[in-house]
Amino acid sequence: MASCMRSLFSDHSRYVESFRRFLNNSTEHQCMQEFVDKKLPGIIARIGETKAEIKILSIGGGAGEIDLQILSKVQAQYPGICINNEVVEPSAEQIVKYKERVAKTSNMEKVKFAWHEETSSEYQKRMLQEEPQKWDFIHMIQMLYYVKDIPATLRFFHGLLAANAKILIILVSGTSGWDKLWKKYGSRLPRDDLCQYVTSSDLTQILDDLGIKYECYDLLSTMDITDCFVDGNENGDLLWDFLTETCNFNKTAPPDLRAEIMKDLQEPEFSVKKEGKVLFNNNLSFIVVEA
Repeated sequence: MASCMRSLFSDHSRYVESFRRFLNNSTEHQCMQEFVDKKLPGIIARIGETKAEIKILSIGGGAGEIDLQILSKVQAQYPGICINNEVVEPSAEQIVKYKERVAKTSNMEKVKFAWHEETSSEYQKRMLQEEPQKWDFIHMIQMLYYVKDIPATLRFFHGLLAANAKILIILVSGTSGWDKLWKKYGSRLPRDDLCQYVTSSDLTQILDDLGIKYECYDLLSTMDITDCFVDGNENGDLLWDFLTETCNFNKTAPPDLRAEIMKDLQEPEFSVKKEGKVLFNNNLSFIVVEA
């Protein structure tokens, strides 16, 4: 029966839709917005000192929603300074959305954009054949799951930092429900070469091993998974797919596995129950790496 299950990444359109449902049902972007508003100004306070241009590299920039919030903070910190913002994003579809978002955003006259339709490892290979430039701020938002060799990736991008530069990495916290879910059920769910289970606990261990300095901030975030417990609910079905990274999980998973996960998702180490809703722990970690 388990062989009927296949990775969510094998069906691109279903993955995109389940990710959209995740964003609609979670406080993911609100949590990132809070960090950008409250913490980011202090983090970027020195990245542009004595520089005529600020260079920002976005790895896995997606549709640009958080990227543009970051840019507005950099502009506020360094009014009038030109910003060179380069984006590495493997999805052509996301790049189109990013460009549309830029076109609708005011105050971008001093920002020069360039998009590269490639993965971070393809970017790394290309840079090894060229003269790699230094960057003042690099951000990697929810993308390290899609990297095969995380230590090598971190070493490479850390080597691209200019004086006073920083890297911002966002990924799920080691205190989140994701950590418990992956550790307990990862071996029983379909795996895909594209994606690996990694949390901030894994990442800080890697950075310690590499001897790279960093600071880590955890922010609370939740995902409303109430619909997952309503039979035949389309939103619930898509959220199940996102939680388990399995295409049509409800239809293809062995009944015992589904029952076990359904029971666990209502336990306190995974979720809280509030006002009749089941809120999955989607806590995020914001890791700031120094040059």
